[in-house]
Amino acid sequence: MRLLLFSDLHQDKAAAARIVELARNADVVVGAGDFASVRRDISNCIDVLASIRIPAVLVAGNNESHDELVAACKNWKSAHVLHGTSVEIDGVTFFGLGGGVPVTPFGSWSWDFSEDEAAQLLRACPPGAVLVSHSPPKGFVDEDSSGRSLGSTAVLDAIVRLQPPLVVCGHIHSSAGQRAKIGPTTIINAGPTGIAFDLRP
Repeated sequence: MRLLLFSDLHQDKAAAARIVELARNADVVVGAGDFASVRRDISNCIDVLASIRIPAVLVAGNNESHDELVAACKNWKSAHVLHGTSVEIDGVTFFGLGGGVPVTPFGSWSWDFSEDEAAQLLRACPPGAVLVSHSPPKGFVDEDSSGRSLGSTAVLDAIVRLQPPLVVCGHIHSSAGQRAKIGPTTIINAGPTGIAFDLRP
């Protein structure tokens, strides 16, 4: 299965248009959140992305809520918006966790979850599912520009427990495009340029 991975478009219509073009060579598109900026103008990117006809798996970032993303995608017929839920596409299960984890310092506009809340949501993730999480795992592809590790311990614990084949995340812009491994699991902080990944059974 050929996947196209991306995150953190933040209203960038040109970046969204590039994702649409790259999707021509993919089987499934995976978007790991932050389509809007500070809860505003989510439709700028979603209206461009909605021309993608292959299945799309999406989670909200901390710059939009799950409900806001669902509403924005109402006319994107091939989109599956996940949060504490899963979907199976061509025999592959995808599980999604949206929002910022742990709670960010950005204030009330940011759609965030505590580590405990995230751990509760992640309990529903099936073993072997591709995990799509806006937030990266603690200690992996999660360093900001000053070198601080800002990832989630709940996401890390779920990876160790469930050993998903792939984790797609974003959120920490300075780690965009980076990859890491935890045992058999490949972790990719996708970023806005689009990354092709061949998911093998």
